[in-house]
Amino acid sequence: MRPYIFNLQHFSTHDGPGVRTTIFFKGCPLRCEWCHNPESQLFTPEVMTNEDGSEQTVGSHYTVDELMDEILKDELIYDQSGGGVTLSGGEVLAQDRGFITDLLSRLYEREISVGIDTCGVAPTRMFEESSQYADFYLYDLKFIDDGMHRRYTKGSNHLVLRNLEALARCDARILLRLILVPGLNTDDDAIESTMLWLKSHRIPIEHVDLLPYHTYGMAKYRKLGRPVNIFDIPSDDLVQRVRNTIERYYEDVTVGG
Repeated sequence: MRPYIFNLQHFSTHDGPGVRTTIFFKGCPLRCEWCHNPESQLFTPEVMTNEDGSEQTVGSHYTVDELMDEILKDELIYDQSGGGVTLSGGEVLAQDRGFITDLLSRLYEREISVGIDTCGVAPTRMFEESSQYADFYLYDLKFIDDGMHRRYTKGSNHLVLRNLEALARCDARILLRLILVPGLNTDDDAIESTMLWLKSHRIPIEHVDLLPYHTYGMAKYRKLGRPVNIFDIPSDDLVQRVRNTIERYYEDVTVGG
């Protein structure tokens, strides 16, 4: 079963080292209330209606061959910049296992660096198998508290944490991404609890990237005819305070992707 792709972005510089091609797969098990790509959530195509009344269909099929053709257009740039391909979404590891494994193995054969951007909600075997091919994981961690996770993402974090442990056992490179939403996960207790869980479970975090909540992409909800909640944007002082706390545990902490 071929997954749907809703964006294929060349010359990306925010999804891993170097210049990369980022492939956005359609479909995600979570429904994060702050999601700035709501068109990524459903596993099927959908229609967005623009302000002028025109419509666009979001979601297209690609074969693995077609994706490789697009990827190989930039192969020289990957070599020169130390870049590669990042598979994102939606949730790439919740897609068809055969399709994703075929794509990963072909990229591996071409010695193209592969990053996987994941929310952590996918079968554990997909993490274990993909670790044979992936150079790193951009791992989103929203809440360490399961109740908060269920309330604001409509799903448990049990699998998220279990798959972090699975990647640790596979000696994977984990680049942690922490969304910062004021009033939800930025207080001292929330940050300390997250850091203590990571340390107590010996999760080898190579890098921590703080992603302050923003309202970019909120117009997409209107185009899709869906309601959306708007949260407060974190102040620079709040982001710096969170960063200072995390730097007591990990040296390499950045802000903004």
